[in-house]
Amino acid sequence: MDNFTFYSPTWFQFGKDAEALTGACVKKFGGKKALLHYGGGSVVRSGLLDRVKKSLDAEGISYVELGGAKPNPLSGKVYEGIELARKEKVDFVIGIGGGSAIDSSKAIAFGALYDGDFWDFYDGTQGQVQESLPIGVVLTLAATGSEASTDAVITNENGMYKRCADGDVLRPKFAIMNPELTCTLPPYQTASGAFDMLSHCMERYFSHTPEVEFTDRLLEACMLTILKEGKRAMLEPDNYDARANLMWCGTISHNNVTGVGRAQDWGTHHMENELSTHYGCSHGAGLAILTPSWMKYAMKTQGTERFVMFATRIFGCQMDYEHPEATALEGIERLQVFIKDVLKLPTTISEIGGKMEDVPELARSMFHGAPNHSNLVKLTPEIAEEIYRAAME
Repeated sequence: MDNFTFYSPTWFQFGKDAEALTGACVKKFGGKKALLHYGGGSVVRSGLLDRVKKSLDAEGISYVELGGAKPNPLSGKVYEGIELARKEKVDFVIGIGGGSAIDSSKAIAFGALYDGDFWDFYDGTQGQVQESLPIGVVLTLAATGSEASTDAVITNENGMYKRCADGDVLRPKFAIMNPELTCTLPPYQTASGAFDMLSHCMERYFSHTPEVEFTDRLLEACMLTILKEGKRAMLEPDNYDARANLMWCGTISHNNVTGVGRAQDWGTHHMENELSTHYGCSHGAGLAILTPSWMKYAMKTQGTERFVMFATRIFGCQMDYEHPEATALEGIERLQVFIKDVLKLPTTISEIGGKMEDVPELARSMFHGAPNHSNLVKLTPEIAEEIYRAAME
């Protein structure tokens, strides 16, 4: 196990009607005036936004609003939010929604205090974010884990490059988590969220760091729960217990308690950013398309040990000691069955509109201004192209 530091200060308010405590949480962390950032749509129609505002009113917290967050959040909305936050002199930013609203909120929160262009933290001009307005979250989608992570992913509209900024100050001060809010999600969003969190586990699980038994077992617990509860949520959308287990699993999968002391990969995530940018698919759907092809390449070049462990421990495959690669491939095949038959997500890039001639551009864009990708498999443009082609059809 490698040396590590770990700091995760988020206050979680989990359970039914938890959104009624939003105002109390803002007050707990010293906020007096908040910017509420959300997408619109169901947040408004369901009455969630009104319930949040009512809770703020009850605690004497003033607020301004910024709607319009989009999937795969765009830089233009961040600039708009930064301008509003400065003009209104807010001292708190609250993201209401899924990962997109939360990530935009994070970028607004640190951008409001930064004298330069917030994109400096995405293109490598600056390092980790060191200063930010405090952030709160009212979560409506179990998927990205952004409610407790250090990350914020934004797409720059000038070139459509999707990149990530990070820093401990971007962990939200609090996260309001009511699983009931996820019961009305369309099946595609439920499925995409389930695979997104599964991928967060896999990016950490496929590691070359030895002697990480404890985090291996934590990751396996998360993955087994996602397989079980993801299936149950797809079959029984109103099942509160399935939704609750998925929601908490999404948090644990990405607050990095499962990733400390071990090398992590993230190559598949970097490759997927190009799919959701170019074709408009959800992040989870893009990950579902790419992951099996990445696994086959990684197994071929890095050995079968980790992939056999995944096959036997997660999918219960019987070990073939004479042909371990057959066991590893069976695990990948069972993962593909889960993606297609249980989650009903696309399994090829062509299904989301991709063509083989797109591959060079996907790889070029992936490496534009971001040369370092992955760990277990050291991706190059040539390797990325090979994996994209394998996933195309």
